[in-house]
Amino acid sequence: MSEKQNVLVSVVTVCYNSEATIADTIESVLKQTYSNIEYLIIDGKSTDHTLTIIESYRNQFEERGIRLVVKSEEDHGIYDAMNKGTRLAKGELVGILNSDDWYENNAIERVVDIYRNTEFDMFYADIRLVKPDGEMIKKARYRKLATSRDWNHPTTFLRRELYDIYQYQCRTIHDDWDLVLKIRNAGYKIVVLNEVLANFRVGGTSNNGGIGKALLRIRQRYSIYRENGMSRLYLLECVAMEVAKMILR
Repeated sequence: MSEKQNVLVSVVTVCYNSEATIADTIESVLKQTYSNIEYLIIDGKSTDHTLTIIESYRNQFEERGIRLVVKSEEDHGIYDAMNKGTRLAKGELVGILNSDDWYENNAIERVVDIYRNTEFDMFYADIRLVKPDGEMIKKARYRKLATSRDWNHPTTFLRRELYDIYQYQCRTIHDDWDLVLKIRNAGYKIVVLNEVLANFRVGGTSNNGGIGKALLRIRQRYSIYRENGMSRLYLLECVAMEVAKMILR
C-alpha cells in the first residue's frame, strides 16, 4: 500500500453546457485538504461558456500543483465521456464528480485515510441531497440484498485497475449501477463510510421527465438487476425508486 502522501487520486468530471454549475464543482476540487490530485474534465463540445469558466481556473490549479486535463470533443453520452476520463486517469484511486455536484473540503483526504487502512477496491459514503426547498442526507450502506438506494455515485472511488476490467456499457442512464453490481458480484472489497463527503443537486438526468420516462427507467433498472442475477422481486425496488424521486422533486 502506498503512503498517504504518495497516493495519487484522479477526479473525473464530465460536462456539457454546464456553465450554471461547473464553477461549484471545480472549486470543490480546488478546496480539497488533500493535494496529490489530478483533475480531468471531459467536455462534450459545449456551446455555452463552460470551457471559458474551466480555463479561468487553470492558474489556480497550477498554483496548487494539481494537474488539470481538459478534453473537449463530441461524445456518445455521459458514460462514453466517463470511459474517456477513466482511461486517461493515472491515479491509484479514481472518483467521478458530475458537473452539478461538489465535494466536501475533506472528502479526498478521508478517502485516502481509509484506503491506507483498509485497502478497499471500491468505496462510497453518505451524500447530501440539495433541493430548492431544503436538504436531506442519503445514507450509504452495504447489505447482502443489493439496492441502489444504499449507494451514492458522487462519493464513489475505485482502484484504477477496476476500470481496466469494467467499462460503462453506454446503454442506459443506469450504467453506473450496472458497474457496481458487477464489482459486488465479483467479490471485490467494498468499504462504506457514514460521513457526508459530497453534495448532489436533485433534478438531474436520472430524475427528469414524466410518467413515460419513469416507466422507461423502471424497465432499464430492472433489466440491469436481472442481468446481474437478481430476483424478479427487484421490480418492486425499481418502482419504489421512481416513486421516491417524484417525492423528492
